[in-house]
Amino acid sequence: MLKNPLAQVFSLQKDPQLTNDTTRQGVIFKNLHDRAVHLQFDQPDSSVDGGAILLKAADERLQLTASLASCLHDKRNPAYITHTYQDLLRQRVYGLACGYEDCNDSSRLRADPIHRFVLDRDPVDGDELASQATLCRFENAIDVRSMDRMATELADRVVEHHRKRLDGKVHQITIDMDPTDDPTYGQQQLAFYNSHYGNWCYLPVACFLKFNNEPDQYLFAYVLRPGDAHASYGAIAILDRIVTRLRKAFPGTSILVRLDGGYSTPEILEYLEQRNLKYVIAIAGNSVLQGYAEPLMKQSRKESSASGQTEHHYGECEY
Repeated sequence: MLKNPLAQVFSLQKDPQLTNDTTRQGVIFKNLHDRAVHLQFDQPDSSVDGGAILLKAADERLQLTASLASCLHDKRNPAYITHTYQDLLRQRVYGLACGYEDCNDSSRLRADPIHRFVLDRDPVDGDELASQATLCRFENAIDVRSMDRMATELADRVVEHHRKRLDGKVHQITIDMDPTDDPTYGQQQLAFYNSHYGNWCYLPVACFLKFNNEPDQYLFAYVLRPGDAHASYGAIAILDRIVTRLRKAFPGTSILVRLDGGYSTPEILEYLEQRNLKYVIAIAGNSVLQGYAEPLMKQSRKESSASGQTEHHYGECEY
C-alpha cells in the first residue's frame, strides 16, 4: 500500500493487548531519507516468531517435550482442565527459546498465531494459550521428584540419541561442567551474593557432552543452585549419573572430564581416580605453580608482544 509515490510503507504487528490510539495510527519519520517512511500498525494475524515452526519440528523429531511431560503427574481435577501439562510445558519451552523469559510475556503471546500454531491450534481461530497465572501455577506445581525424573529423562534422551546417531563409532566422550552466574533482582529465594562474580545471583551449572572431535557440545543437565554454592556443589552426583549411563551405552569408550579450578577438590579428584576416568582440571594459581610456568610464560609474552595476539605454550611438571 503506497500513500504516494514518495512514501514507503512498512506493516508491523499490532499488539492485541495495547489499545492506545498510537498503535492504530501511521507514523511519518521526517528528514531521515529522501523518501518518507510510513509505518502502519494494522496488519492482522502476524507474528515475528516464524522460526518457532522449525523448533516445533525438531521437538517432534526428538520427542523431547513429550518425554519430559510424561514425567509430570497432573493432580488437577480433569473436569476443570483446559491446558494439559504437556501444552503448558511446550508453551513455556517454546517461549523461552524465542526469547521470552518471563511468564508475563504470555499475556501478549497467547493469541499470537505462530505460538498457537506450534501448540497444534488454528493460528487464527484456535483457542488462546494459557495465561500468565496458569503458567505460574504450573511452574509452582512441579515438585522435587518431578524435577529429578525430568533431569533423568533429559540425560537418557541425549545419550540414547547419540548412541543411535554414532552407531558405535565413538572413541572418546568428553564431559564439561561449567558453573555460571544468573543475576537476580529483589528478594528471590536462594539468591545470595557471590563475591567471585560480584553480584546477587543463582549459580547454576550447565553440563555438556562432546563426542570424538566434533565441535558441537550437547546439554545433558542444567542444575539450579544457590548463589553462594561452591563451584563443586553437586558435581559428584551429576558425574556419577552420566558416567554410569555412558558406560552402559558406549562400552569400552574412553571418557574425559574437563573442569575448571573450582572443581579441584580432594573429593572430586578421588572420585575421578576411583572411576578410572581421564580428567583435565584447572588449579588455582600459587607461587609454586607460577615458578614452574614462568619459563613458558616468558616465551608466550614475547611472542604475544610481537604478534599482538594471545599465544600458548604447554609443558608439564610434577606437583
